[in-house]
Amino acid sequence: MGRTSRKRSKLARRLAAASAALVMGGGGLVAVNVYANAEEGAEQPSAPAAGRPLSTISCPDVANQLSEVPPGARGAVDDRLAELDSQITRAYDRFSRAEDAGAQKSVLPPLEEQRRGTLGEIEDAMDRAGTRPEGLDSMAPCTLRASDQGQGQDQGQGQDQGQGQGQGQSGNGPVAGDFVDITSVRPNVRRPPARRGASRGTFTTDCGRNENGKFNPDNVIVAPGVSNGAHHMHDYVGNQATDAFSGDDDLANGRTSCRNQGDKSTYYWPVLRLQNGANEDDAQADGGGKDQNVGEIQTPSSVTLKFTGSPVGKVVAMPRFLRIITGDAKAFTNGDANANASWSCTGFENRQLKDKYPICPEGSKVVRTFNFQSCWDGRNTDSANHRTHVAFADPRTGACPRGFRAIPQLVQRVVYDVPPGPGFAVDSFPEQLHKPVTDHGDFINVFDERLMRRVASCVNAGQRCT
Repeated sequence: MGRTSRKRSKLARRLAAASAALVMGGGGLVAVNVYANAEEGAEQPSAPAAGRPLSTISCPDVANQLSEVPPGARGAVDDRLAELDSQITRAYDRFSRAEDAGAQKSVLPPLEEQRRGTLGEIEDAMDRAGTRPEGLDSMAPCTLRASDQGQGQDQGQGQDQGQGQGQGQSGNGPVAGDFVDITSVRPNVRRPPARRGASRGTFTTDCGRNENGKFNPDNVIVAPGVSNGAHHMHDYVGNQATDAFSGDDDLANGRTSCRNQGDKSTYYWPVLRLQNGANEDDAQADGGGKDQNVGEIQTPSSVTLKFTGSPVGKVVAMPRFLRIITGDAKAFTNGDANANASWSCTGFENRQLKDKYPICPEGSKVVRTFNFQSCWDGRNTDSANHRTHVAFADPRTGACPRGFRAIPQLVQRVVYDVPPGPGFAVDSFPEQLHKPVTDHGDFINVFDERLMRRVASCVNAGQRCT
């Protein structure tokens, strides 16, 4: 699809203000919801208990289990993994239109049959390349989730502010229980102490705020060569050639929105939308309304892309075309093992949330922070599951796992000036119900190699460079 161009109107701004007033009026938190399909929920492995409305489909995430895929099978496997996502999306659409629990459950048998066939194709592709995986067939069955089961509470959060949880509110999410007043959250940010020899410098690259409106619902890292591989819309800054079909040469020759033209890296994340009843140009398009992502896309008020060092020693330069994903777009159904994006408010950034959106006080802005993996295996620029070639440093000591090297850590901070209250959400796969825990960021390093060496040198020397 082509790029979505955003249109701002006085009416849209008035709707946003009215939404905020309705949310906060009367001193209570109410659900603001323009997603008009299924009901908010959590996992239900079998029949739901009385009064628990089914809310979404939960399927095993095959991609996370494929830590080793022969190079000769990568293309075919990536294509089949994307098809698994599309199967869930189509099944969720039928599920969301069902009129009763029996009709909802009826989507599971055909979905399982489709998945079983696609998993067999993955096995065959890997077998032809010399490595047949074991146990994929067991990942074919999916389950349904119910509205008040399996909701985790964010670590460090003072209390659950989720009025409306389990009340069977209609819609594709989010609901009131996905929001929390940031002032009720205890400070919870702790960083490992810097040791002697730590790399204390920073390098900041200015790539704008996506003022030119570059969007697409692709994911060139996870689903290369597949249009609408993400089933939700992404904001892009940096490399302007990025879409599902971009190879390394395309990225190397692409234009960049970065002020330093030596940085042609790709930085992208799900868009944030206001739930104000205003439609975007993508209301009838893939990744937008067709995938149940609706509302007015918000341009960030600021985006900061900063590379920092290691508290235990020096860093090495990133290899060119290194790919890193932080967070998990399917964390609502997968669990939060790979969830990593954090939510907060300006003036309160010592209080970070992973599974709640923040309600910020008047005058404070919503902040999304992505702390990317800062350890690299020293060999690979990507891996089969797009995770195992990089790792997080130990949160207590700051040291990398054995066999990994410290690299400059990308810290991405995206700020939004939105009306106070629970009137916004990030785009997501439709079955993920726009949960905040599904937020994620993606990065492809296309720094000029000389400039990347300067990044590492600045960080190691304790300088503040741009």
